[in-house]
Formats: sequence, structure tokens, C-alpha cells
Amino acid sequence: MAEEVKLFRTWSSPFALRIVWALKIKGVEYETIFEDLSNKSPSLLQYNPTHKKVPVLVHNGKPIAESYVILEYIDETWKETPLLPEDPYEKAMARFWAKFGDDKGKEQEEAMVEAMENLQFLEEELRGKKFFGGERIGFVDLALGWLANLISILEDVAGLKIVGEDKFPLLSTWMKDFADSPIIKDNWPPRDKMIAKFQALRDAKLAAAASK
Repeated sequence: MAEEVKLFRTWSSPFALRIVWALKIKGVEYETIFEDLSNKSPSLLQYNPTHKKVPVLVHNGKPIAESYVILEYIDETWKETPLLPEDPYEKAMARFWAKFGDDKGKEQEEAMVEAMENLQFLEEELRGKKFFGGERIGFVDLALGWLANLISILEDVAGLKIVGEDKFPLLSTWMKDFADSPIIKDNWPPRDKMIAKFQALRDAKLAAAASK
């Protein structure tokens, strides 16, 4: 019997992108269901009644929510091309750095801007490595992959450099290597739509600040 794998996501969610990349790396075929979070589908509410958010992975009728939980489920279910190291300490460190990139575990895109203050820690973690996972993309790379796309978009929107090669040479190289990897590159959301989205968010925040 063929496996049924479905992924509920939005077009821009960086948390859902983690799952897209993981499934592609593992070679798992799946069906994508795009959600409009302003008008959530009955299926999304059924599969994730607790948080009512994306991403949600449904495997043979069983739903799994929260991107890190889904990533670990994928790694344990499909053993080919492991995302997490086998060594318990290295595995613990991978989980630590993966969660480091998010703001207190809150899966909200707005929190990502605040996380950039901690880029120096990530720079140090990359010393002597091509990827956070070593010589190939792993769990931490997928968790922090949004950096490789969203930072350049925010730089365009704000008109300033956030990650320069002079201050963050290792992180800059990692961003390019990660973004140019075929599986990653082929699954980025449309750049023009992302710029328009974050420009609108920035304009709204500036307008709200000016009205105070």
C-alpha cells in the first residue's frame, strides 16, 4: 500500500519550508495543500485543533504539527540521508542551535528580525564547517535556512546591509552555499512576492509608529 503524505503550508511560511526541504532531501513524495490563514480550511482545523497553524504533516492519516517535531518525525521515519547526527551530544547540540534561531520557540515571522541580533553566535558555530551539519546540509541548516533568503529580502526592503562579508564571512558563505543547493534553490517562494509582503509589513509598522 502506497504511503499518503500531505503537507499543509502557506506560500511564504519559512517554518513550512523546513519541511519541504526535508521531504525533498529524503526523496519522499507528498501532496501540498496551500492554506489561507485568514480563512483556514476545515482540514487544517481538524488536523491541528490546538494551534490551528501551519505546517502540518499528515502521514497515512496521522497529523504531526510544529516544524521541529515534524523534522524529527521525518528523520526517524525515513532513515535515508539522516538530518541529525547519531552521537547523543552532537544531536543535542544540533537541537540547541536549531531552536536558537527562533525567538523563544514562537513560530512567528516577526520574531525573526529580533533573532538577527544573535548572528555572531552562528558565525562562531560555523568555524571549520561548510554547513552547520558539516559537509552536507543537516537539521540545523534546515532550521536556520530562512536566514539565507529572508535576510537579503529584508536588506532590500530596509535598504541596509545586515550580513556583510566583512563582519560575518562564514555566515555569508554559508548563506550562499545553502541557497544555491539545488533542492533548496528550487523551492524558494517567489522573491518579488516576498519583497512586497515585507515592504507592506514595514510600511504598516512605520505608519503605526508615526500615529503614536
